[in-house]
Amino acid sequence: MAKVLPSLLAGDFSKLGADIKEMEAAGADIFHLDIMDGQFVPNISYGIPVCEAIAKEASIPLDVHLMTYDPTQFVDDFKNMGVAMLSFHIEATPHAHRAVQLIKSKGMKAGIALNPQTSVEAVRHLLNDIDFVLIMTVNPGFGGQSFIDSCVDKLDELVKIRENLTNKFDIEVDGGINDKTAELVKAHGANLLVSGSYLFKADDKAAVISALKE
Repeated sequence: MAKVLPSLLAGDFSKLGADIKEMEAAGADIFHLDIMDGQFVPNISYGIPVCEAIAKEASIPLDVHLMTYDPTQFVDDFKNMGVAMLSFHIEATPHAHRAVQLIKSKGMKAGIALNPQTSVEAVRHLLNDIDFVLIMTVNPGFGGQSFIDSCVDKLDELVKIRENLTNKFDIEVDGGINDKTAELVKAHGANLLVSGSYLFKADDKAAVISALKE
């Protein structure tokens, strides 16, 4: 069964605490936080103080996706607030392996994120060390975009590579996830599903989360 990760970027920033409690009651497994610096992606989201407030309010794990340059500068901050999963983009640092080791040394799961244009081959050297791969199925930086079908090929590549590794990393998908695309990516090996607009706009969030998991 897949796990569902509501993307808080799609929530109502004027009542994030209420949104967090509603999603937890509806059966969410993990909260997904997109951190944007306005440089690596053309947008700015929330910073460390807001993340700290979310961490205090949430009772389920946090998955932080760094869409920032120099991702290691934030590792201690997220470790201190109890973040469970931390991912960054291969293009964001010339020392990706060092960043993975740093994240893991702090007791967090380390993930590597792939933009739609980034190949699986670009991160192959990390696949025996990371805990999860985050496949972006939209161009990062904005919510509410349409799913890019060609990204599904990366899921197949990852599953094939994983079969020959001792490290059985998770596969996370973020971007345009709804009832139809969820079925598609699960069929191709994804087990962590990030959902933003589709989930937050749902009238019956519990029913939607349940359907996404199955």
